[in-house]
Amino acid sequence: MADAQRKLVMQEVLSKPGYEKFPHSEWEFFELSIEEIDASGRLRFAVKQTPARWIEIGRDVMWEDPEIEPFPTLESARERYEERREALAAKGFVHSDMDF
Repeated sequence: MADAQRKLVMQEVLSKPGYEKFPHSEWEFFELSIEEIDASGRLRFAVKQTPARWIEIGRDVMWEDPEIEPFPTLESARERYEERREALAAKGFVHSDMDF
């Protein structure tokens, strides 16, 4: 996918409610997104889930390697996006107002 052109379709960051009241060491976030990928004239979609945590050494949020799943249609990507979103919600993560 390195040579492909990418366009963001949708994106949100999720965190646990009230995270700012927790010690920084307990901060945890997930970026969930759908990207449109045009690789060699073939349009595809990818669902990305990228975890992040507060790193005290750099005193900043560190994004980790994303999990990326390709899909042939936007509809199938949206279904998977919702499944991932529901799984994160079951762990207590909701849409975050944090501005990165």
